[in-house]
Amino acid sequence: MTHQDLLAVVREFESPAYVYNALKMESQYKRLAGAFKKVKKVKFHYAVKALSNLSVLKYLNSLGCGLDTVSLQQVRLGLEAGVAPSDIIFTPNGVSLEEIERAASMGVQINIDNLSILEQFGTRHPTTPVCIRINPHVMAGGNTNISVGHIDSKFGISIHQLPHVERIVQNTGMTINGIHMHTGSDILDIDVFLYASEILFEAATHFSDLEFIDFGSGFKVPYSENDIETNVEELGEKLSRRFNEFCEHYGKSLTLAFEPGKYLVSEAGTFLVQVNVVKQTTSTVFAQVDSGFNHLIRPMLYGAQHGITNISNPSGKERFYSVVGYICETDTFANNRRIAEIREGDILAFHNAGAYCFTMASNYNSRYRPAEIFWYKDKAHLIRKRETFADLVHNQQLIKL
Repeated sequence: MTHQDLLAVVREFESPAYVYNALKMESQYKRLAGAFKKVKKVKFHYAVKALSNLSVLKYLNSLGCGLDTVSLQQVRLGLEAGVAPSDIIFTPNGVSLEEIERAASMGVQINIDNLSILEQFGTRHPTTPVCIRINPHVMAGGNTNISVGHIDSKFGISIHQLPHVERIVQNTGMTINGIHMHTGSDILDIDVFLYASEILFEAATHFSDLEFIDFGSGFKVPYSENDIETNVEELGEKLSRRFNEFCEHYGKSLTLAFEPGKYLVSEAGTFLVQVNVVKQTTSTVFAQVDSGFNHLIRPMLYGAQHGITNISNPSGKERFYSVVGYICETDTFANNRRIAEIREGDILAFHNAGAYCFTMASNYNSRYRPAEIFWYKDKAHLIRKRETFADLVHNQQLIKL
C-alpha cells in the first residue's frame, strides 16, 4: 500500500481506521512455511487473540492456517468464518471444566494446562483426545509482560509435574494426542528456544499416542528499520533437523505445529489517525490526534514503539513531536519523536498495528471503536463498520425512577 492508497482510505472511510494488507500476511505465511519445508507434516494455527476479525480469519485459513483460540467466543468466530473444527485448537487458561466441555462438543482440539481440569476432563471424557500444555520454565523472550515460560507463570503444567500427568492419564485411560509449550513473545535467542524444545521432546517420549508437537510461537517482528527480529530461517533449519530426528526415534511421523499471531499480522496493519491540534508548550510540541489508548493501548501498556509516519507530508522537514491522544488520561503514543513536519489536519500512520491493537480497543471515554479495512487485490474492503452511538447504548437499559 502506498501513502496515496492510505489517504484514499481515510477519504472514503474517515479516521481513525485500521487497515490490514493481505499481501503482507501472505508473504509472512509463505516465509514461515518455507522455513520448515524440510518437515513432512507442518501445521500453523493462527493465534486469534492477535486480530480476530472474521475476514482476517477467513483469509488466513484460505492460505492454509488453522486457528489457535483461547475462548469459546473465538472458537465460534472461527466456525463462523468457515474454519473446520479439526483446524481449531482450544488453548484456554483458567477456564471452567464446563467451558472446555462445550468447546470439545464443537469438535475442536482441546489443550489443557492444569492438573485439576486434566483429571476431571479425563474422568468424564476418556475417549476425547487431549493435548497437554507444558511449562518448560524457559523464557525465550526479553519482556516479562509477554514471556510466559518462567517458573511463576500461570500458564501450563510445570515440567516437574510430569509424573502427576502420567498418573492421571493412567488412572483415567485418556489419550494424549499432543504436547505443547509456549515460552512467550519476542523470541530473541534461538538457542534458548531450542533448549526449551529439548525439554518438550523429552516430555513427548512419555506419551505413546502423540499426533503432534506444538511449539507455540512468539516470533519477533521488527518495529523499526534497524530492529532485530527472529531469524525464522535459522530456527526452521535447526528445529526441523531435530524434529525429524525425534520422529525417527519415536517411530512415526508427527505434525510439527506452531501458533503464530503477531508474526502473521503485525506488520500487515496500519492505524490511521488525523491530527486535531498541534500544541506548543514551553518545552514540547504535541501532535494531538483523534484517537487514544481506547484504540491503541500497546504503547502505554507494554511500552511498545510503533513507527509513525506523516503520510500527508512525508517529505517535510523533520521536527520533534510528542504524539498524544484525546483521552482524559495520559495517552502518549510517542515522546519526542522525529517526524516530518505535522500540521493540523494531517494524517499520521502508525506501523505494526495489526497485532494486539484493535482487539484491545475499548469504549473508554464513551468513544467509538474505529473501522477496520482489508486491503485485498489493490482495493479497500470495509470489514468492520465504525461504531455509532446506537452501538454504544445497544445493551444498556434505563431504569425507571
